[in-house]
Amino acid sequence: MSNLPVTTHPGSTNAPATLPEPQSLTPERLRAWAWHRQGLDGSLAGRTAEQVFARAGWARSVGGANPYLTLFARAGIRREQVDADVVAHRILELPAARGCTYVLGRDDFAWALQLGRDAADSAFRVVGRLGVDRGEITLLEEQVIHTLAEAEGPMDPRQLKDELGDSVRNLGEEGKKKGATTTLPTALGILQSDGRIRRVPANGRLDQQRYAYEPWGLPPSGLDDGDARTELIRRYLGWTGGATFKQSQWFTAFTVAQTKAALAAVGAVEVPTAQSTGGREAQAAAGGDALWMLPDDVGRLAAFEEPAGEQIQLLAGTDSLFLLRRNAADLLAEEDRDKPALESLALQADLPDHPILDRGRIIGLWQYEPAKERIVPWLFHGATPAVTQRIAEVEAWIREDLGDFRAFSLDSPASRQKRIDALAASAAASAAETAAAAATGSAGGGASG
Repeated sequence: MSNLPVTTHPGSTNAPATLPEPQSLTPERLRAWAWHRQGLDGSLAGRTAEQVFARAGWARSVGGANPYLTLFARAGIRREQVDADVVAHRILELPAARGCTYVLGRDDFAWALQLGRDAADSAFRVVGRLGVDRGEITLLEEQVIHTLAEAEGPMDPRQLKDELGDSVRNLGEEGKKKGATTTLPTALGILQSDGRIRRVPANGRLDQQRYAYEPWGLPPSGLDDGDARTELIRRYLGWTGGATFKQSQWFTAFTVAQTKAALAAVGAVEVPTAQSTGGREAQAAAGGDALWMLPDDVGRLAAFEEPAGEQIQLLAGTDSLFLLRRNAADLLAEEDRDKPALESLALQADLPDHPILDRGRIIGLWQYEPAKERIVPWLFHGATPAVTQRIAEVEAWIREDLGDFRAFSLDSPASRQKRIDALAASAAASAAETAAAAATGSAGGGASG
């Protein structure tokens, strides 16, 4: 247990919430709670993209379709509306926590960029070790701003490099080894983190990684770095409904001291669970210790009732439900972890395929096969009518809105064919096992009769 105080936010006049009984916070209950906090239970239906990101968290973008499915699964938003929101700057893809790119709403632009500045500074330190001084990068930044201001529209990196000529220094073989072939990406990264330029999807779509740049001039957040860290922890705990100390550190990239300070600033409460009080083996299986939660969420969790009926969703492997805490193994039922094809998955932080879920529990995996315009699913225990219906709905949406479902920028039908074949083989094996079990049961029933 941490030595942080169990308290409410300093501004609250309410007494600290009564903690739920640890034994009531089972893996099943916590899966359903996270599902609810993520708005995957239908509670975000009809909301805007900004509202979804505010409630469920920023959508990780690595040139894949996750941002689109994030919004479609929670609010039924189609790609045309998402792309229009990007054009109107209601949502944008920006470097934020850990310097990683996320799609987020406009209320978060300035302070989220502030959180990503350390990554931009790290990029400068790399070129600095190659003999590039700060003055050279500053001059290049000014030239980039001037060039973009004079341009008739957004310019991609190749166009900028051609226009800037010798102002962009080639860093040779040594730079290539360190991932910095020229000085231009460093300047662009710093300008982005400062809100002076922004990246524009080359074809208006978020599920690719070809970009151009245009001037922006975003006003600063008005927060100091400590306040920005506090705001991220507040949002993060709200998005997840609670996370372990280590999970919080992974997402934010804060130091131990920064994490403790931010948790204390939001009055976070340390809540023991059935797993965190079950000894070292149970804690190891849970992937961490007790959960840190916002004070108001403690009471909400105590009163939370798990939904009785099916709630089926197909999500991307990088959906916030998994990525925020990197705890995909916790979303598998105990009996499913023993399946030969899932043994490695239970040990992984990230999913190799996209998941099919029911109320927070992973009940299957899927990939999209564009040549046949179909989803290839593997259901661990067979498909119910609700599962079949949702697969058909998402399949039609991919076909009509996206054409394909890329997990990341280098994903392609050819590169994922091995995974598609593996899912089809697992599905066939599961069907054979089910048929054999049914035949055995039928024979046994006939003999006893």
